[in-house]
Amino acid sequence: MNVVEIIQKGVAKAVEALYDHTVAPEKVNISVTRKEFTGDYTVVVFPYTKAAKKKPEDIGADLGAFMVKDIPEIQNFNVIKGFLNVEISDAYWLNFFNEAYEIPNYGFGAAKNKKVLVEFSSPNTNKPLHLGHVRNILLGWSCSQILEAAGYEVDKVQIINDRGIHICKSMLAWQKYGNGATPESTGQKGDRLVGEYYVKFSSEEKAQIAELTAKGIEKPEAPILNEAREMLLKWEANDPDTRALWSKLNDWVYQGFGETYKKLGVSFDKNYYESETYLIGKERVLEALEKGVFYKKEDGSVWIDLEDVKLDHKLVLRADGTSVYMTQDIGTAMLRYDDFQMNKLVYVVGDEQIYHFKVLFEIMKRLGASYADGLKHLSYGMVDLPTGKMKSREGTVVDADELIAEVIEEARKNSLNSGVIVELTEEEQLSVNTDIGLAALKYFILKVNPQKRMLFDPKESVDLQGHTGPYIQNACVRAKSILRKAKEENLDFSDISGYPNPEKAGTDLIAIIARYPAIIQAAAEDYDPSAVAAFCYDLAKNYHRYYHEFPILKAESEAARSFRLKLSDMVAKVLTSGMELLGIQMPEKM
Repeated sequence: MNVVEIIQKGVAKAVEALYDHTVAPEKVNISVTRKEFTGDYTVVVFPYTKAAKKKPEDIGADLGAFMVKDIPEIQNFNVIKGFLNVEISDAYWLNFFNEAYEIPNYGFGAAKNKKVLVEFSSPNTNKPLHLGHVRNILLGWSCSQILEAAGYEVDKVQIINDRGIHICKSMLAWQKYGNGATPESTGQKGDRLVGEYYVKFSSEEKAQIAELTAKGIEKPEAPILNEAREMLLKWEANDPDTRALWSKLNDWVYQGFGETYKKLGVSFDKNYYESETYLIGKERVLEALEKGVFYKKEDGSVWIDLEDVKLDHKLVLRADGTSVYMTQDIGTAMLRYDDFQMNKLVYVVGDEQIYHFKVLFEIMKRLGASYADGLKHLSYGMVDLPTGKMKSREGTVVDADELIAEVIEEARKNSLNSGVIVELTEEEQLSVNTDIGLAALKYFILKVNPQKRMLFDPKESVDLQGHTGPYIQNACVRAKSILRKAKEENLDFSDISGYPNPEKAGTDLIAIIARYPAIIQAAAEDYDPSAVAAFCYDLAKNYHRYYHEFPILKAESEAARSFRLKLSDMVAKVLTSGMELLGIQMPEKM
């Protein structure tokens, strides 16, 4: 039983004993006490005013006195405006600390025997990965890590959008203007090379429209767009030359994606390709049409009526029999269940697709999918720049590779100024600077709640001070440095029984560490890495303060030194664990 459960059970017992009123312990409203007040946890007593027939302040005093007398873990209390703040005893915190210290993977939950599939990234093969993809990728990867830490079995997948008119646009532009350019001949990553021709198509289309408009043609359509449509028809007809061109450019892009994924430290258990899945959805829709789940209009198009759940009518097959995105997603969901037998399927997709996924999930319910209730759309806000919204076709995106290089370079400059890692080899320095730069980038993005639209300021993201990833890394590095020195001096800090009444700042750190298991479970339930990010920052901030206020290696007594060393070790372990859930590595020096 953790300390929160102890308090909840104590409140329930007190309410029944004092006011002859039954309350379920899990219904007791409890939170961490705010920093400006004395106490560890705060109990809301307003729900008991009716049963007690007393003022909230008096109820708080009654409950506090009862629990101090009845519960050994509670040593004191105070009441502020009807809120009961309780203080936990040093003996409890020390006992908890000793037990938690010995637990491998402290904070991780027991196996839930449930499988979760997380889909993220899911790029188009007509452009390189950019800042918007980076937020998607980091959210998907971190949520996967958190879900696994919470006790789920997790698989990571992506659907690669490798077909359609947008793909043909980059293919056609390369064919017309590329002069046989390859990644090898240009020295460019394949995804960037292909992306340049997507931009080139857009500029040529605009130029042709402007020329036709100047000639007095109303609502002109660029000839190059018709050429792209013809190419798409050839692709769908399996024209050998078109398919060969498509395969060549896509292979370049896949190699480029792979390099970026490696830099970000992410991988997938399985890739799905739209060019392979879109026909599966069509087959499943036609099967369900026979069963009356869908209906056909006079023009031959297939629809579903969702007006009863306020989702209107939705097209699932065009009149010519071709698929739409919904068709593909239906088939892909079914295919994934065949492959993984998952209990939950999480789609990490921007919030502009909220309606689409509401419709998809309702359709899956009506198709009788056993996992339909486990479908989740992890929607997230778009990423804006100080200059406005990014536009791929205009080339105004923040390239993922350039962004990664920029934050690593900023870390390198800061390292040179500090002079701490100059004795390391060039390879070791690059490794440290890469860890620091990626921490700056990843933490900047993941500390924001997914639901919020965020403004990405490149200058702010590489600021290595304040509420940043490197700030948290530095707390861990400080702890590790102290522990290395302790090891060099052969100091044993396993026994801390000689320090029964540690400083309040020390037990405050233990109290923060005690929240880690619940933080993981809550973050998994809410699909919210920002909760873990906030926890890591809180722990790091308090350890930085502790480090400055209390001598560790030169503590006033051997008992105090042992306690502070052991606490530093635990802080380092928990920070390393928490930041790994965000995909962030901890360097030994910085």
